Amino acid sequence: MSVEFRFCPRCARPLTEREHGGFARRACPDERCGFVHWDNPVPVVAAVVEHEGYIVLARNKLWTQRFFGLITGFLERNENPDAAVLREVEEELGLKARDPRFIGHYGFERMNQLIIAYHVIGEGTITLGDELAEYIRVAPAQARYWPAATGLALRDWLIAQGHTPQPIELPARAR
Repeated sequence: MSVEFRFCPRCARPLTEREHGGFARRACPDERCGFVHWDNPVPVVAAVVEHEGYIVLARNKLWTQRFFGLITGFLERNENPDAAVLREVEEELGLKARDPRFIGHYGFERMNQLIIAYHVIGEGTITLGDELAEYIRVAPAQARYWPAATGLALRDWLIAQGHTPQPIELPARAR
């Protein structure tokens, strides 16, 4: 989630809303300072993990509702998204992932993130990392998608595989 800047990090003046580049942005009122908080989205990789013919969905420990989603993680500085998605699958599921195939990119406005989604094949035994509470495996033909960000990536992958996925209702917090 993006940080809400209230004061200029250069000169400490209170920031004001001004138009820059066609968008309202928080900016320093002192023209000599010139600071503009661009609030660019944070890149996140997401994986539709296929394991032994099933899709693996996981629940983060921080999620208060019992909702299962794709494996996700932040793209690190100087990291290739293909490598990042393989790393995240290994960190979060303990699986060796291979063959990353780009699905698409999706905006997740609530968290100010840009989701870069892939399909990967996971091999090995699932061992949950520190961030996950539990996982489920779903046959692709039975998978349903949530109509936001990573859910749209799952939907697009399922459609590309010849399935006709149906949407599920999102928990209020996940929208």
